[in-house]
Amino acid sequence: MLVGIAQQRASVAADAVVIDSVVLRPLVEAEVPARQTGVLASIAVEEGASVQAGDLLASLDDRAAKLAVAKAELERAQVHAKATNELRIEYADKALEVARAEMMRSSESNDKFARSISQSQLDVERLTVEKLELERRQAEHDLEIDRFELQLKENAVETAKLDLDLHGVRAPFAGVVALVRGRAGEWVEPGAPVLRLVAVDRLRAEGFAPASILGKVAVGSRATFAASRDNDAVSAAGGVEGVLKFISPEIDPVTSQVRVWAEIDNRQGELRPGEHGELKLQTTEAN
Repeated sequence: MLVGIAQQRASVAADAVVIDSVVLRPLVEAEVPARQTGVLASIAVEEGASVQAGDLLASLDDRAAKLAVAKAELERAQVHAKATNELRIEYADKALEVARAEMMRSSESNDKFARSISQSQLDVERLTVEKLELERRQAEHDLEIDRFELQLKENAVETAKLDLDLHGVRAPFAGVVALVRGRAGEWVEPGAPVLRLVAVDRLRAEGFAPASILGKVAVGSRATFAASRDNDAVSAAGGVEGVLKFISPEIDPVTSQVRVWAEIDNRQGELRPGEHGELKLQTTEAN
């Protein structure tokens, strides 16, 4: 490893630093895992396929999860019917209205004709009104409990839908399928890698430069990568533009070099991860 580093070269001019033996690596890559336990039902993409963030890459057997969603939705509908049914309160209001009217008529009758209604009858009617008032409050309380239960059922539906969604393996970012690891019919556990996904629109040009560049180049300055092709001859096409993103704060004590990398714009698809070439960095004197 140290021999390889020692062989790297860099030339420093007034306006640029050129680093040889730079390697392109993916800036974003991932081993996309299964998110649930189960049988891998299908692989939706092939190696080399371009995908967008959120695209379905593979699916686990989700029949049980779909039934769970259907059950949760039926239970929600049942509780929704109870939580939106105010007939109990309306009935209590009507019964209370009749009882109060009856008690008022009895009271008015006694005012006109003394002792026309017995005190025990008045007590019964008053007790009936109080009972119906309590029943109305109980109906309101029951309706409030039903509404709380409806919220729980709403959460249960969302949980079931999330579990169903987790049976799909989806692309976390836009990229190219570099490797399909899983096979239909295999049993997988959460975290088991199913596919390898690589973003190729932005690449990382990484190499080592002499510590003498410190103070001459700065993070954020312009960088240009030129691939070495045709028997290691550096491409004369002018290279692909990028931005210097990192200069290591550590100097290797053996080689007196620092690790640097630049982000290269590869939206045109001119470059591939793994290619070698040279990286030209603009110096602070050229700014």
